Amino acid sequence: MNISNKIARICFKLQRPWQSNRGLIGDCANNVTDISPRLLSHQPTVNSQQRVRYHPVTPSPRQSCVVAFVLLLCAFSSFPKTGLAQSLPVLTPTTNTAIERLNQGLTLVQQGKIQEAIAAFQRAAQLNPRLAPAHYNLGLALRQQGHLQPAADAFYQAIQADPNFALAYANLGASLLEGNNLEQARESLQRALEIEPNLGVARYNLGLVLTRLGDFKGAIESLRRAISLSPNAPEPSYHLGLIYFQQGNLEEAQQLLEQATRINPQYPEALYNLGIVYFNQNKLEAALNVFRQSSEVNPNYANAYYGAGLVFLNQNRGRDAQKVLEYARELYLAQGNVEWANNAIQLLQQLRNERY
Repeated sequence: MNISNKIARICFKLQRPWQSNRGLIGDCANNVTDISPRLLSHQPTVNSQQRVRYHPVTPSPRQSCVVAFVLLLCAFSSFPKTGLAQSLPVLTPTTNTAIERLNQGLTLVQQGKIQEAIAAFQRAAQLNPRLAPAHYNLGLALRQQGHLQPAADAFYQAIQADPNFALAYANLGASLLEGNNLEQARESLQRALEIEPNLGVARYNLGLVLTRLGDFKGAIESLRRAISLSPNAPEPSYHLGLIYFQQGNLEEAQQLLEQATRINPQYPEALYNLGIVYFNQNKLEAALNVFRQSSEVNPNYANAYYGAGLVFLNQNRGRDAQKVLEYARELYLAQGNVEWANNAIQLLQQLRNERY
């Protein structure tokens, strides 16, 4: 068995353009008067049968399409953790009742009552269909609940109400990306960047779309721009590192993945893929160290144990390899990942054959 080939296969099996449905925190772009013709002549469609499949990991504030959960308050908005700091537009309410419902929904979001918040945002949008933040926050809440098509519809209604709403375009693009509607996603994200060229979350998601489309040159450019716009966000460095690894540029991949883990030491996927890079550089102890860190951050991250098993096999530490590979197999089975459970079983069988 070619261990290097197998571990490379693992890396790109895990290369989710969205680290899950968790995303960077973004904010609303300033309004711009210079608007080109309408992007979409019809409402976007998310293909639910092509929804992005996420590798089973514990939720974290990342993942692979970035949906910015922004609380659009009338005059002020506070942003949790990392974000793309830009000024918020002042909302001009047309009805006090709609604004009251909007603010009620925002309060419910802060309380973790997402379903109740959805109802409040829906009511605000009914009372004032031109209140773009009502549609926008409805889309965010629906997206958090995993309802991709309704979220895309809500973001679309937000840009109907306010054609200058760059972040609504960015999040529409993110939802379309998760639904694997790549061309529509690219158009929506490019439109967001026409309105607000420095919207880092749109640059990042465009990089993910271009990666999926095979335009690696464009993806690299977009992700590098996202890094410069959002230096405290680990995701752009992570995905750019994966591209360089795929191209065989291990040194560049190492630097970027190390950068991602410096920004967020609790990033199990970045730690794991950094281990993949070290493994391919024959830095076995360094690889083992980051695999261990990855498993400590997320004890249910089967790939970390699988990677450690490969290191142990290369170090002729059969007993240690057997222990972690058996654990990886059980995790894969529990998570419904039959393919990689079988890979672990094959390595265990290889180990038994070598003993006898």
